[in-house]
Amino acid sequence: MGLVRDLLMASVFGVSGLTDAFNVAFRIPNLLRRLFAEGAFSQAFVPVLARSREKNGEQATRHLIDAVATALTWTLVITCIVGVLAAPLLVWLLASGLGSHSFAAAVYMTRWMFPYIGCMSLVALSAGILNTWRHFAVPAATPVLLNLAMIAAALWGAPWFARMGIEPIYALAAGVMLGGVLQLAVQIPALLRLSLLPRIALDGRRMVAAWRDPGVRQVLGLMPPALLGVGVAQLSLLINTQIASHLTHGSVTWIYYADRLMEFPTALLGVALGVVLTPQLAAARAAEDDARYSQLLDWGLRLVLLLALPCAAALLAFGQPLIATLFQHGRFTGADTGKVALALAGYGLGLPGLIAVKVLAPGYYASLDIRTPVKIAIAVLVATQILNVLFVPWLAHAGLTLSIGLAALINAGWLLTGLIQRGSYRPGAGWRRFIAQVIVATAVMTIFLAWMGGRIDWLHVTPWSRVLWLVLTVVAAAAIYFGALMACGTRVKELLRR
Repeated sequence: MGLVRDLLMASVFGVSGLTDAFNVAFRIPNLLRRLFAEGAFSQAFVPVLARSREKNGEQATRHLIDAVATALTWTLVITCIVGVLAAPLLVWLLASGLGSHSFAAAVYMTRWMFPYIGCMSLVALSAGILNTWRHFAVPAATPVLLNLAMIAAALWGAPWFARMGIEPIYALAAGVMLGGVLQLAVQIPALLRLSLLPRIALDGRRMVAAWRDPGVRQVLGLMPPALLGVGVAQLSLLINTQIASHLTHGSVTWIYYADRLMEFPTALLGVALGVVLTPQLAAARAAEDDARYSQLLDWGLRLVLLLALPCAAALLAFGQPLIATLFQHGRFTGADTGKVALALAGYGLGLPGLIAVKVLAPGYYASLDIRTPVKIAIAVLVATQILNVLFVPWLAHAGLTLSIGLAALINAGWLLTGLIQRGSYRPGAGWRRFIAQVIVATAVMTIFLAWMGGRIDWLHVTPWSRVLWLVLTVVAAAAIYFGALMACGTRVKELLRR
């Protein structure tokens, strides 16, 4: 649904200063969501919650949930008020290179969308609770509601705004807020069914008691290093957006669309694995079951290699046909396709690292060790900016994505080495053969994709012809990849069942 949303946005709004403004404004609450909600808060809260359930029982854990929800809610109220007032400063910090009209539009949309961070932080609280109780369906399906709200805003809201004399792209800001409210609302029935709906204190005495709760204090103690770790990654994105705003007009939007295509496999595999593994790793650590902890990491890393490597190869060998088919409609031109393809190639090189980090970092969080990933993240941030100095003068916006991709590989390699050296992760048998099998199958698939990419004039055939050829090519590539794996002796079904 996210791809449908972006396809529609590309067709309706194209690439312009106003799309840059929306992407900057949307990135501010998204940055804070990743920083606080899905980032530092989840990394600190979920291991503490899983450990409490394992050792202290259901009743004590429910009390912890109430206390954390109270502290979080009142913090969010203050944060949203400050964010709305400080919108001009936030936009300037993120993209000072925007033109005056685009800057003003970004400030306006930021004020509309900033409360979205409040909704999503409470959604992260709910998701952490449901995932710990192994109810994954509602948290996994929740983001669909945001995409549906934004699709409705583009299809019906934008024309209505235009008739009212309002800039049509402002409809997307309203769609974001509607999506945030819907995502929060759908959590309530799921929590009620488990008798886990948090009770938020409204009186001063209970609010103070919530802040003094030992579990809340433990979460707060873990959050600063987690915040620093996630903040380093988001600071890298902020710096890159700032640099992109000073490059050629449209650079922010080109990177945005490349980022969306990169996020597709990252979300389907990396985020999903991280969500499922984090509470189970924490429970294994709390039970001092080192064998199960290592087996969970081993299983996750094998899936990363099995699926991330062919995805990365596909983005590199078949990026332009993919972008042309999905986005080259309406006001999105062939020139835009070429620019996004360059940015996507940089991301593609680092895709296995970007996904592997989602599995490796929870290995540290489950042990309540957040400081080690933070130290690594700081070093990676420095490496990213050094790479930017080297690449951006030569590759412009594509140099920014290449720096992020290469830095992700460094990050993943460092995290993996640390887990092995401390003895937390012991690779299972058969890794060398498994790596060779995946590489051979990926190479066969890549040759096919490169041949199909050159056989058809993807930029100039009709849209429906592109769609047909893309579907046939993707199905054939998947069949070739998994067929080659089985021919090499890989037992894919056994791995997935395990």
